[in-house]
Amino acid sequence: MDPQTQFCPNMSCPARGQSGKGNIVLHSRKEARYKCTACGKTYAATTGTPFYRLHHSLDLVTCVVTLIAHGCPLQAIVVAFGLDERTVMDWQDRAGKHAQQVHEHVVEQPRDLEQVQADEIRVKAQGKALWLAMALMVRTRLWLGASVSLRRDEDLLRALFQHVCAAALARPLLVVTDGLKTYFAVIVAAFRSGLPARSRGRPVLVPWPDICIGQVAKQYQGKRVVGICRKIMQGSSAQVAALIRASCGGKDLNTAFIERLNATFRSRLASLARRSRALLRNSETLTPLVYLMGSVYNFCTDHHSLRLKLWVGSHGYRWVKRTPAMATGITDHRWTVKELLLYRLPIPVWKPGHRGRHSLVEKELLARWAT
Repeated sequence: MDPQTQFCPNMSCPARGQSGKGNIVLHSRKEARYKCTACGKTYAATTGTPFYRLHHSLDLVTCVVTLIAHGCPLQAIVVAFGLDERTVMDWQDRAGKHAQQVHEHVVEQPRDLEQVQADEIRVKAQGKALWLAMALMVRTRLWLGASVSLRRDEDLLRALFQHVCAAALARPLLVVTDGLKTYFAVIVAAFRSGLPARSRGRPVLVPWPDICIGQVAKQYQGKRVVGICRKIMQGSSAQVAALIRASCGGKDLNTAFIERLNATFRSRLASLARRSRALLRNSETLTPLVYLMGSVYNFCTDHHSLRLKLWVGSHGYRWVKRTPAMATGITDHRWTVKELLLYRLPIPVWKPGHRGRHSLVEKELLARWAT
């Protein structure tokens, strides 16, 4: 237990959300509780994590969540650990929502994506079918997010590219999709920024420069693929070729990388498989479950194509394994699932709740806890 890495979660505390200020001390090592000397409140070390107020050990919950993220059936976990099915579903929901918050805070930060591939998967559910859309950064294999909808329409793609746009800088970018015609209008509308204006009202939206769009459509004869049609919907051939080379995305337009990611998700979630009798019972559990799998893939799974060769003097070399988050520069080591679940999201720093002059107490607090 390290008090220097902790921050007070009390929203009325003047030292909330700030670590390393010396206001957090140990309250009980046996009960794993900290105390804030600024407000006098105590809080558990698991506050703000999926482990909060759980009566099972952290190792057991971590083991169950790890099995879920790698495709272990729920019934097998219930039988193996002697748990109730509702308990396992609650842990899955807690971990999935926490993983989604971590993804939005850590992964959805502006960076040069170079090339992005997007695709959709049909999900089998009881009495209906859902559509799951996902996107991937090609160079580092970073999973950028997902969206779920009842229909394969514009709303599904618009929600997906909100995540992609949040993780992208306004730099040259190639977006490769399948042959769905809706993609073009959604991508053009997503990558725009508002110009600052002095007058009131909605700002003028200006498209990002050098956004290239490519589509790869499969040609079928019956149920058999007989050809592939590649089209550049926006941008020049030279720009597309340069972005493909920069992102190490092959020799031509393709969707191979997102298809491999789809295969990974299909192997870990039975309802995503093409031919399966497993149906998704509750459609509301799909989004947290997908984000749990995606976060474990980004932070906790070594990717074979991302390894680096490290020369060790005259003794030869060894391979350094890397996760997509390590290759992107988000982390410097491979996270464990327990580390992912224990990641505490920061809260906003305390500020006075009114304008104008501050009281002497507020001035003292501002001077003491200023960032």
